[in-house]
Amino acid sequence: MTQRDRRAVAAWLFLCAALVFAIVLVGGITRLTRSGLSIVEWQPLVGALPPLSQAHWAELFARYRETPEFRLVNYDMTLQGFKGIFWWEYIHRLLARGVGFVFLLPYLWFLLKRRLDKPLAWKLAGIFLLGGLQGAVGWIMVQSGLIEDPKVNPVRLAAHLGIALAIFSAELWLALELVSPRKNPVEGLPRALPFVIFAMALSGGMVAGLRAGYAYNTFPLMNGQLVPPEVLMLEPWWRNFLYNMATVQLVHRAFFWLLSIVIPIVWWRARGTVAGHALLAAFILQAALGISTLLLGVPVGLGAVHQGGAVLLLAAAIWTAHSAPAHPPYRAIHVPA
Repeated sequence: MTQRDRRAVAAWLFLCAALVFAIVLVGGITRLTRSGLSIVEWQPLVGALPPLSQAHWAELFARYRETPEFRLVNYDMTLQGFKGIFWWEYIHRLLARGVGFVFLLPYLWFLLKRRLDKPLAWKLAGIFLLGGLQGAVGWIMVQSGLIEDPKVNPVRLAAHLGIALAIFSAELWLALELVSPRKNPVEGLPRALPFVIFAMALSGGMVAGLRAGYAYNTFPLMNGQLVPPEVLMLEPWWRNFLYNMATVQLVHRAFFWLLSIVIPIVWWRARGTVAGHALLAAFILQAALGISTLLLGVPVGLGAVHQGGAVLLLAAAIWTAHSAPAHPPYRAIHVPA
């Protein structure tokens, strides 16, 4: 690849990563406004068109009225109220379709013009397959709330979020590699940090799926206790980490305390870089957003920004890892005879 090709592909990947960030942000609003179950069918092609007539709106609303969410939660919703939740889910799906085309069409063009080397082409193909998997998992997640209980399965929600973050991370890392290739692999804490933040974001997805953010709205203690006694009340024990509000929120907080130690260490080692300062600033912002969201009872706007802040913190960690200096090679120690 020429330097010009590398810059062009990197710019395209940065754009794709930005669009994934937008999808995650809109996805947070969709979840917080309980809009995710408003569209009860998965129509990848036909569903790209919005309702264009009053009759079409009435048809979609009639389908929604058959769902458990309408019968058990939104039984008094009018057509006008349905339109409000419909548009958020529609925008979320439209963005997903859009980012698919923004990724696929330039990828095919770069391939035809032979502007990708073979290893990079295969990596990008893998990202595209992840995008297809993301769409399938998203629909499986929605289906989980259309059967009996009008709530999506928290594990499926976390998986949906996790795939989006994996796509974002891969695109960002490849773009950084194209702009400034590393000569040595990343080692130590900078290498581990993005994975820890990724795990924290997944635990945040579990918190969202269980609506655990509406419980234990105190900080730093959870209703006056460091560890609530109900964290292991489910049997078998492992179910607590999937379906117990107290346990899931405790795990999310544990990741926060871990990062409050690790990130200052990484920043200190990378304090001479812009990426290191961006990492520390992103963490302070995300911590403030998370604590405020919790104390205020998860308002929609603040909760959505908090979800977006997790992506920005992950981006800062990836940037810092890519910018981290390589450790000098160990020198052999000669012992005199």
